[in-house]
Amino acid sequence: MPGGDGATEAADGEVLKPRRPQAILFACSFNAIRSPMAEAIGRHLFGREIHFQSVGLRAGELDPFAVAAMDEIGIDISKHKTHSFDDLEDTSFDLIVTLSPEAHHRALEFTRTMAIDVVYWPTIDPTAAQGSRDQMLQAYRAVRDSLEKRIKELLDWHAFGKL
Repeated sequence: MPGGDGATEAADGEVLKPRRPQAILFACSFNAIRSPMAEAIGRHLFGREIHFQSVGLRAGELDPFAVAAMDEIGIDISKHKTHSFDDLEDTSFDLIVTLSPEAHHRALEFTRTMAIDVVYWPTIDPTAAQGSRDQMLQAYRAVRDSLEKRIKELLDWHAFGKL
């Protein structure tokens, strides 16, 4: 019987959790801020347990504020090379998470003949922030922290505690 959390119940009454995706693609507009942040956070949290990749509608230039915001939490994205959907060599993803409306439309078009789930996480574009360097950086931190929270929730991440 389906549960509210997507879990099902086996014949013997054991609750079965849904299978965790093994390959996730994050997509946004330019693969310069949101999707590289999400890709790097996923890799940081899950290592090689899950394959993460990111693309944009168009390949842009990596944003230095994104690099700075990620550096604050110990994740280096400075060597990230931006990619577009057209650059994908492998399309065997279980899930595509889109972070902008345009990327969501492109992902739906991209997957129309494939068995890949597509979900949309509305994520603000921090480049719209105005003000001092710190005020602008705060917008990038908010995006970073929101993505980290959603990735942890999506993939049921738990930190190792004392054993």
